Amino acid sequence: MINNNNIDEVVKILGNKVKEYKTPIVTKITNEGKNPFKILISTIISLRTKDDVTEAGTNRIFELATTPKEMAKISIKAVEKAIYPAGFYKTKAKTIIDTCNILVKQHNSIVPDDLDELLKIKGIGRKTANLVIGQGYDKPAICVDTHVHRISNRFGYVKTKNPHDTEFALRDILPLKYWIIYNDILVAYGQNLCVPISPKCSICPIEKLCPKIDVKKSR
Repeated sequence: MINNNNIDEVVKILGNKVKEYKTPIVTKITNEGKNPFKILISTIISLRTKDDVTEAGTNRIFELATTPKEMAKISIKAVEKAIYPAGFYKTKAKTIIDTCNILVKQHNSIVPDDLDELLKIKGIGRKTANLVIGQGYDKPAICVDTHVHRISNRFGYVKTKNPHDTEFALRDILPLKYWIIYNDILVAYGQNLCVPISPKCSICPIEKLCPKIDVKKSR
């Protein structure tokens, strides 16, 4: 069972392991320099979309504009074309334009570093808001996506039914020093090793520590 008696060991081992894998686009943006706006737009594109598609869409849209003011002037059709074939690309294009208009009119073209302010913007959920705050502003925030939710429960570290509950459970137990990096590590780990169906337990570096909760079949 993974708990706060061994979470330091788990984070260290997995942090080293995921260096073998391709860096997710949002992490790559963060490594290039803190850019909350670019992280925000990339995360909107990334929802229910493979990372390669997200990265390509992110690169194309930022060839068109690099600031909220510039992007707000782009047609929705142009944004749709830039981010296609991201999942729900038409809805995301509208969200991007609407968000840029709000940033310009209400926030002086600056992405808020406050969770409540970000959540006021239609189309921005807790995952996106927390990722922007953590990665963009280096402020403590726990971003929970399907990987973080699934793996945290598979570890037995939390026992929750959805990502929303997982976020608040992690806020109570996860050491503050890991809040920002926990998502980075578990996303890469979840995409490559601890996959949803038939995880690769035989080559997992923390296999002996993990109770494999709800794992029906593994490799």
